[in-house]
Amino acid sequence: MGTGGVKESYHNWNFFCTFVTRNYADTDMEPKKKIIITIDGWSSCGKSTLAKQLARELNYVYIDSGAMYRAITLYFLRNHIDWTSHDAVQKALKKIKLEFESNHKSGHTDMCLNGENVEYVIRDLVIAEKVSEVAAVKEVREFAVAQQQAMGKEKGIVMDGRDIGTTVFPDAELKIFMTADEAIRVQRRFKELFQKNPNITLEEVKANLEMRDYIDSHREVSPLRQAQDAIVLDNSRLTMKQQLEIAKGWVKETP
Repeated sequence: MGTGGVKESYHNWNFFCTFVTRNYADTDMEPKKKIIITIDGWSSCGKSTLAKQLARELNYVYIDSGAMYRAITLYFLRNHIDWTSHDAVQKALKKIKLEFESNHKSGHTDMCLNGENVEYVIRDLVIAEKVSEVAAVKEVREFAVAQQQAMGKEKGIVMDGRDIGTTVFPDAELKIFMTADEAIRVQRRFKELFQKNPNITLEEVKANLEMRDYIDSHREVSPLRQAQDAIVLDNSRLTMKQQLEIAKGWVKETP
């Protein structure tokens, strides 16, 4: 991929001023210095939940890298882009503008694609079925990773994804790798999708999860894997409060 698309993407991101907002909370948890926290792991392990929790506790910026790939996937599907064609992908990426918009009602940030809030749309199973394929495309990853790395220059961020601790921020001060029993992950995902689509079946969710796991861990570019210096967090039988307390302990122990 040429540098034009990446340079153009930089101009589209006034990184910490406009598109990503901080979540503030009353807390006595103030690290000695700002650090980068990466949270990688399998689909439906609760990465985003923990990332949001930590960002709120630390007054850090939360960046949902998965939302970026989902938004790109949505654009490709809407515009019938053949993501197996390098030329088609490069041309399409030049037309994509990704922004994070503050959602004061939820207290989080929403993904915007070319000025449209697509936060709800990108969570659909149709996107979930294709996002791993799109995210495996070399040009797509270069496009997204360049923006993610620029966001971390000032540190003070929590970012979750598949290759954040191995590719995007290999020198991050704290790396967490999340996992959970497959059956529990399927139930979590089913509960989430059922609220949007009551016709969804458990079998469909299980098949999608297994497909995404395989593609994510076997893709040629930046496959999902645990960084050597990452701490494993199995939250199969942990509550959200319990996993947060564990992670907070690791933050306090980080030099």
